[in-house]
Amino acid sequence: MRATPVDNTTPLGELVAEFLRMLANERGSSMHTLRAYDRELHNFAAFIAEQQGAQQTVEQIEHTQIRAYLGTLLERGLTKASTARALAAIRSWFKWLARAGYVQQNPASLVSTPRLPKHLPRVPSIEQMNRVVDSVTEDVASWPARDKTILELLYGCGIRNAELTNLNLEDIHWANEAILIRGKGQKQRLVPLGDAAAHALRAYLAERSARLSANSKSRGPVTPALLINLQMRGLGKVGGQARLTTRSVGRIVKRIAVTRGLSADVHPHTLRHAFGTHLLEEGADLRAIQELLGHERLSTTQRYTQLTTAQLEKVYDNTHPRAH
Repeated sequence: MRATPVDNTTPLGELVAEFLRMLANERGSSMHTLRAYDRELHNFAAFIAEQQGAQQTVEQIEHTQIRAYLGTLLERGLTKASTARALAAIRSWFKWLARAGYVQQNPASLVSTPRLPKHLPRVPSIEQMNRVVDSVTEDVASWPARDKTILELLYGCGIRNAELTNLNLEDIHWANEAILIRGKGQKQRLVPLGDAAAHALRAYLAERSARLSANSKSRGPVTPALLINLQMRGLGKVGGQARLTTRSVGRIVKRIAVTRGLSADVHPHTLRHAFGTHLLEEGADLRAIQELLGHERLSTTQRYTQLTTAQLEKVYDNTHPRAH
């Protein structure tokens, strides 16, 4: 933190770049977070330059201009949720600008967040999830052993898509029956590795080893990535790991889930929601679920109580004779 105000005529683009460097170096923000802030803040800076001129300083930005920018986002067809994310990025930037002495007041604090509709994700039942995970065969999966492992880890461990694809072989702690997860902000946690997930993982690792041995591209350093792509793209190149991408995981999950009867809006995070919801339904403590999911705030985990309450209401409406 700077003790005295600094030169506030620094171009907006440079201030955005300095903020992003702080996020990366001091807070350890993920590449996904950095890309999102980069996009949102550069779009906002471009809007200010277009409306007020390139010489506009950050100290001259007022809350009315921020509101006007959000209005243009809505006019372009962005959802309220996307607009709220843009405002959150701008607020974080101005909070840092105030602490660093670039501005005396934070105009973003005067702008209210667009009212968002309460949306609770649809969560498959325990029976539906068991049916999907237990039926990963060649008719729906290009590499059944790997793809079953993906589902087992997402649903059995409740991890995020990015956490899954970032896993390395060394993160599997067989002796402790746990997996080391590197979550948001470089935070680490250990999650239990259940019997079903461990069985699927061992079967996949045997096939992974055989495929790497048979593939000419893999000669040299062996990739540390736990989950690798089918074509082993990237092996043989400097720094290449053939690591499976989050986008590929999304396609794999959706193809299997939809083929097995789940709705078309299923994605990897759906399995994480199912993990938390089903634990709560079976009597798990909310604090324990918070630790397993790696939630920083208990209020985030409490969304699952809303999910189960909504499901109970549905059961009541459908079955109780006095419900109608």
